[in-house]
Amino acid sequence: MQLTINDHTISYDDFGEGPALLLIHGFPLSRQMWRPQVEPLVDAGYRVIVPDLRGFGESEGGGVVQMGDFADDLIHLLDYLGVNHAIVGGMSMGGYVMLNLLERYPQRFLGAMFLVTRAASDDAAGKQKRSDMIDAVQSGRVEIVADTFSGLLFAEATMDEQPRLIKEVQKIMETASPQGIVGGLLAMRERRDYVESLEQFGMPTLVIGADQDKAMPLEHYDALMGGLPQVEGTVIVGAGHMVNMEKPALFNSAILRFLEKY
Repeated sequence: MQLTINDHTISYDDFGEGPALLLIHGFPLSRQMWRPQVEPLVDAGYRVIVPDLRGFGESEGGGVVQMGDFADDLIHLLDYLGVNHAIVGGMSMGGYVMLNLLERYPQRFLGAMFLVTRAASDDAAGKQKRSDMIDAVQSGRVEIVADTFSGLLFAEATMDEQPRLIKEVQKIMETASPQGIVGGLLAMRERRDYVESLEQFGMPTLVIGADQDKAMPLEHYDALMGGLPQVEGTVIVGAGHMVNMEKPALFNSAILRFLEKY
């Protein structure tokens, strides 16, 4: 399904009935990353909304965007779908978009799930890496993104034991447009830091970390657990950054325990 917002088109899926759950994918991925979650969540009685952020998957757009642009797209989508209140979950970059949503539209969200993500902004070295990757993509070397992230997304055991999953995620990353990649990198590079203001998010929250996550070390899980006022959390053992696909049964169980209150 698609929705045109101003000058770009957002692609999304909307499954099931019940309390609405909005899941926001990471970089440089798409809504296809949530494949292992959709059916179990729908079967448990939830309405699952999974969009492609602009420039990723089947959505158009990209270029110079900020986290607020991604967030506003999602509010337009919820408005279009008639969803006044939702539980939101964001993975990695999706978590950065989610923080913007929670800050600017707190009345729209009943709960939030921080999924292998962080509250901290990039340090100087991190910003430089984003800039270098932008330069590479703009010079025509777009394959550097998938090549770089393939080495960061999985636990070592996953690399050895689940080659089909590696190929599946590689194909998902290859759907991102150069414009979308640049837009995502710019938005991540310029995003604000929320570490000192996590106390403002007073709704129930869940934090999921993975003990083999190379992209999001557990220090970020600890910061979220220590800063959010109404929080529960779990660390999934033996998984990397793609924990929802590497260990779907454990990941889904953690989410469903949290969602029982809704």
